[in-house]
Amino acid sequence: MGNLVSWARSPWGESVLIHISWDLFWAALVGGLLFLLAHGGYMLFSQHHKRDSSEVDRLEAARKGLPANITRHGFVARMFHWVMAFSMLTLLVTAFLPIVGVKFAWVYWHWMAGILLTASVMFHIVHATFVLDFWSIWIGPKDIPEFKAEMMRDLGQETPGAPKPGKYPLGNRLYHLAVLVAGLAVIATGILMMWRVRTGIVERNPYILTDATWGITYVVHGLMGVGFVGLVIAHIYFALRPEKLWVTKAMIFGTVTRREYLEHHDPDRWVADK
Repeated sequence: MGNLVSWARSPWGESVLIHISWDLFWAALVGGLLFLLAHGGYMLFSQHHKRDSSEVDRLEAARKGLPANITRHGFVARMFHWVMAFSMLTLLVTAFLPIVGVKFAWVYWHWMAGILLTASVMFHIVHATFVLDFWSIWIGPKDIPEFKAEMMRDLGQETPGAPKPGKYPLGNRLYHLAVLVAGLAVIATGILMMWRVRTGIVERNPYILTDATWGITYVVHGLMGVGFVGLVIAHIYFALRPEKLWVTKAMIFGTVTRREYLEHHDPDRWVADK
């Protein structure tokens, strides 16, 4: 543990945490890049997860009422995604560029981006709870058959009758859960750290927490930050993969084609708007 965090002496001679070891940033960066290489190699041998063309033809014939383009993400959901993406990238750049030697007045831009992230996440929680299908993004025992089917397909075995994903595939929901945990932790600790700097929003008061508690706050904030380095690398990688571009386009334009919908989803688990 001593190599993962940095310690200092308080004015009272106590050993207190001050931040994570910056080696963890490089570990997250290298780990993210190694993941790209490993997954890219794996995908060379992995089976495609979309339906066979003949099966899609049968589904299209049976569901003639489906529109040519099906809404996957509404305008508000897409705007949230891009606002969060902008704020998250700004937070990562302002947090880690000084560590690699790029010096600039980063604190102001960092806490401003943090406020934007916090506001967007709070809005999303309300929007997802009262407007969107709140439970469609969560994971539970009901997803075990889908998980088994995914594993069997990856092993090259046919899975007739196995469930296809609903609106959000299992991988998307697992990623959402990771971002949720890391995001709420980084927001909570970031709000506390607002009292350590002069923002004009709250009065600076470094004595609201003890030195030991501040140390834990810094370490949690830093760990979640380096965690987001890996999460963002993975997210951008998957968004740019050729077989995932249809999902990325949906986050830009809002819709998928009828055939993409039937190739990748179970129309009984995600009932498209007509």
